[in-house]
Amino acid sequence: MDQDVSAQVPDWSRETISRIWDPGPKLIRALRRYQAARDRGGFTGKLTAKYWVAVHRFWSVITQSELHLNMQVDGGLRLPHPTGIVVHPQAVIGPNCMLMHQVTLSGAVRLGGHVDVGAGAKLLGQITIGDDVEIGANAVVTRDVPAGAVVVGIPARVIRMKGDPAEE
Repeated sequence: MDQDVSAQVPDWSRETISRIWDPGPKLIRALRRYQAARDRGGFTGKLTAKYWVAVHRFWSVITQSELHLNMQVDGGLRLPHPTGIVVHPQAVIGPNCMLMHQVTLSGAVRLGGHVDVGAGAKLLGQITIGDDVEIGANAVVTRDVPAGAVVVGIPARVIRMKGDPAEE
């Protein structure tokens, strides 16, 4: 986990589109621009929102991912391999999080800041994940996770806490 990433202040550069074919950032851009147009309102806002709905649908089909247009996502979200990601519309994603491919947030999951979710992980139910948490690949998380934890397994269990002597 990158220790220089803030759990509170969004790093908008993490969402920068860096090449022509960059599906993760383009999917996120469509979501952000839709929300901005919707919030602007008026005739042009509604028309622009419809355009961004179409763009969002295109990138959703390309990535086979479901990021709902009305979900709450703080800045700095990274989707490095955005295939098969499914996020419940009531999920809340904090600043500077990263979701790898095949991640599922099922239910009103609340991710804190700088949470890295490994490939294939499933977060189920109304749970809260603290700041600076790492969730291992294919983990199944069904309970709250404290800040600074590293969790793995089925069901997920804490294997290390940030600041443990084993980490240094």
